[in-house]
Amino acid sequence: MFTFIVRRSLLAVLTIWVLSILSFLIIQLPPGDYVDHYVIQLLQGGRADRASAVSEALEKNLRREMGLDRPQIVQYGKWIGKIVRGNFGMSLEFQKPVAEVIGERLLMTIILAGTTAMFAWALSIPIGIYSAVRQHSIEDYTITFIGFLGLAVPDFLLALWLLWITFVYFPDLGVGGLFSPEYIEAPWSVARIKDLLAHLWIAAFVVGTAGTATLIRVMRANLLDELHRPYVVTARAKGLSEWKLILKYPVRLALNPLVSTLGYLLPVLMSGSVIVSVVLSLPTEGPLLLRALLAEDLFVSAAIVLLLGTLTVIGTLLSDILLGILDPRIRMT
Repeated sequence: MFTFIVRRSLLAVLTIWVLSILSFLIIQLPPGDYVDHYVIQLLQGGRADRASAVSEALEKNLRREMGLDRPQIVQYGKWIGKIVRGNFGMSLEFQKPVAEVIGERLLMTIILAGTTAMFAWALSIPIGIYSAVRQHSIEDYTITFIGFLGLAVPDFLLALWLLWITFVYFPDLGVGGLFSPEYIEAPWSVARIKDLLAHLWIAAFVVGTAGTATLIRVMRANLLDELHRPYVVTARAKGLSEWKLILKYPVRLALNPLVSTLGYLLPVLMSGSVIVSVVLSLPTEGPLLLRALLAEDLFVSAAIVLLLGTLTVIGTLLSDILLGILDPRIRMT
């Protein structure tokens, strides 16, 4: 098992390095850079006197100061060298260190994604098991209908619906954001954590609806496939109680495909919540990434894309380890 974990960890490090190259190059694919965006803002803002002063020489000076006049390979080398030392560079738009810009937003994103993942797994596994055991019953049809409904309704539409319901019927509930106004800029304390937990469940419910419905269907299908295997018939013939039989053997094997989805669950939750974050005014990385891409803020965009890719790799590594624990045969691959 130790060799299996070491081998997977080395592959994860190599994958993250390749992701760093791709994330840096992909961000630079659109034409222009932050200096071009800055000039366009001056022109669109009606500040003709300032815009006319932005001559070609000044543009070159700005690019030189920001390091945008160097070849891409040189820019990448300087960027990745700083990242290794824990420095993500300087935000071109905010004129602050990137770590400072994305710091608390990254923490809020991880908290939201982790809470949503726990919410989805805690609901999907028992509901999926019950639905499979009660196949073709009224309960199974009801769960299936609700699951398809959860898949069909977009997250942002559910968020808008919740906002309308609370605004009309529960104006004191305060749906939107992860903190009350008095705790947005406040330092961390027990009161701020309690306020976060009071707002977090709404966002986790909205973001995790589609994921929960998907996991329920996956768990149900996997378990139904295992329940018709010969070893289940043999164990039942030996007099093993039904629920003990189901939980000891078929459920454990049915969890394998479910655990394998952990690799993309975290980044899907994060990237899929961008529109929801905008609708609910959540202080997560999604809206910041959208703003950075529109402003062509190279270092903020590349850092966030790299972090999303790193979460994918970490999720895949965790799923590999869990699969190795659940099924020893996987350790041989």
